[in-house]
Order: sequence, then structure tokens, then C-alpha cells
Amino acid sequence: MRAGETGVRDRVGDWVIAVGVAAALLVTGLSERHSPTNLGLLGYALLTAGGLVLAARRRAPVAVLAVAGLCAVGYQAAGFDVPAVAYLFAVYAAVRAGHRTITVAVSVAMLAALPFAALASGLHDTGEAFARARGALELAWLIAAGAAGEALRQAERRADEAERTREETARRRADEERLRIAQELHDSLTHQISVIKVQSEVAVHVARKRGEQVPEALPVIQEAAREATRELRATLQALRDDDTAPPRGLDHVPELVERASRTGLEATLTIEGQRHDVPAAVGRTVYRIVQESLTNIARHADAGTASVRIDCRPDVLALRIDDDGRATPGTAPKPGVGLLGMRERVTALGGRLRAEPRGEGGFTVQAELPLDRRS
Repeated sequence: MRAGETGVRDRVGDWVIAVGVAAALLVTGLSERHSPTNLGLLGYALLTAGGLVLAARRRAPVAVLAVAGLCAVGYQAAGFDVPAVAYLFAVYAAVRAGHRTITVAVSVAMLAALPFAALASGLHDTGEAFARARGALELAWLIAAGAAGEALRQAERRADEAERTREETARRRADEERLRIAQELHDSLTHQISVIKVQSEVAVHVARKRGEQVPEALPVIQEAAREATRELRATLQALRDDDTAPPRGLDHVPELVERASRTGLEATLTIEGQRHDVPAAVGRTVYRIVQESLTNIARHADAGTASVRIDCRPDVLALRIDDDGRATPGTAPKPGVGLLGMRERVTALGGRLRAEPRGEGGFTVQAELPLDRRS
């Protein structure tokens, strides 16, 4: 919005300057005595055009430079001894845009053409023709216009470099913070997960050695610990290297459903559409939503069945997870960290999320994620 307002303001300013210069040139030309011939009318037209063309100096500085120069030579040849003010503005704009070489070349051609234009206007004295040309385009003013454009170009370049330096510094600090977080996560979580994994394995081993039946929860804990270890390693790697994406995505959703089924939940999965067209960021978000939803069902829903439905449409991916748990519209659970995390992920991709109890009982999570191929 601010960029658009700045663009409009710049265009308005360009037109104000162009109209002002055109008016000044025209008034100066009208102050001289000229017969109302076709040559005089052509001179007035060139004076006006030479000023108005400045409105396009930001978009096409080289073209404006050429047109302003031709107009100046033209009205000098028509007998109008008017300074080439518009050409000085064009020189400033062209040099500011970085076209120094072509500006010098055009200016040299202008300085050479103006005396001949004065001679073409009817002057017969060569010295007077050169004096008029020097009055129309003073070399000092020409150099000053070019120097002003170059000074502003250098200032803008330094400002851009300073901005890039600030961005690089911020990026470096973010990288350092990611490394610090990765180290803290490694120190605080890896050990605890490893202890859970080892303890569950020991419990399974001892039960089998004694000939006792292994509790169903122990293999589930074992597998969950292995999965947590794998995901933690992947996440730490992603934190260490921002270009490395976590490996979990849409193709890994069946593993989540299968693991949920091993806990006693009757979970089903339906996937429709072209999965290979789903961007990686969308696939990661789907995986996390399904993971969090199935975890919440196992912990809080007291459900017997759960269904996961993924519909990959041409422009959007629709996800729906339903369970037949004890949630009712009158006992809606308070949104927790998991639900907030889902909503943040979906919002970041420009999608929509609904998570609420169903009217017939149970809980539903519905998400729509736009399939932006650049994700």
C-alpha cells in the first residue's frame, strides 16, 4: 500500500515538474516576437513537447533524453532563443538511472548541433550562432545536472548496500539463534526421549524373558520414542540449516494412521487427487495437523473410530479429521497449544481451519490449504 502511494506521488510530482517546465519554456518563447507562421507554430509545439516529455523520465530516461534534445535543437532552428532547460532535467534523470555513457554521447551531439540549429534559424554570423548555442546550453549547467544525478545515484546505491548489510546481519543473527535453539533442544530432549526408549525396551525384554504377556502399551511407547527421536533429529537438522526441510510430509500420513490404529483406535485414511502436485510446505502442514489431531484423539477424545480424509483438488487441498469421541457442542474443549499451532501453520499458507465439536458428537478438524506451486 505504501509502495503504491509512493508511486502515485512520484507520478504526480513528475507531471507537475513537466507541466511547469513546459509552461516556463512556452512563456519564454511567447515573450519573443514571432510571426504566426507554420515555423512559429512548430517552435511552440516543440517547446511544449520538450517540457511535457519529462513526465516519463523515470520510466524511459534515455528516450526522454533523446526527445528533449531533439526538441531543443528543433525550436532553436525555428528561431526560438530559449534555454534548453528541459534537456538539463533529462540529463539529471538519465545519469541518476545509470546511463552515464549515453548521456555524455548525446550531450556532445547536442553541443555540436546547436550552432548549426542557430545558423538554420537565419543567423549568418558564425560567432553569433555559437554565442546563441552557448546561451541555450551552458556547459557549466550541463556538468552540474550530470553531477547532481550521479551524486543522487551514488547516495541511493549506498542506501541499498546499507539495507542489504542490515538484512545480512539480521539473517546471521537468526542463524545463530537457530543454532542455539537446536543445541538447547538437543540437550534437553534427546536424553529424556532416549531414556523412555531404553526403559520401554528393557520392560519388553524383561516381560518376554519371564514368559509374561507384553502389555500393549509398551510396543506403542517404543515406536513413539523411535519416531520422536527421528523427528527430533530432522527438526534439529532443519534448525541448523534453513534450506533443509523436515522430511515428513503427505507421503508419511499413512504411517501416522497405521500407528494410531495400533493403539486400539479404528483409524481410516482416504486420499483423493494427485499427491505429487502438492507443494512441500502444504504436505508438511497436513502431516502436522493429522499428527496433532490423532494425538488429541488418543489422549482426550475417548473415541473408538477416527477418519482422515484428504482431497487434493486442482487449486486447494481439503483435509478433514473426524472422531466419534465424547466431545459435544456444549462441552467444547478450550483451545490448547496444539490447536493454536495448527491454526498458525494454516494461516501462514493462506488457508482456513475449523476445529470444533460435531453436532452428532465427536470432534472435527477441517482445513483448506491453497496449492500455491511456489510453496
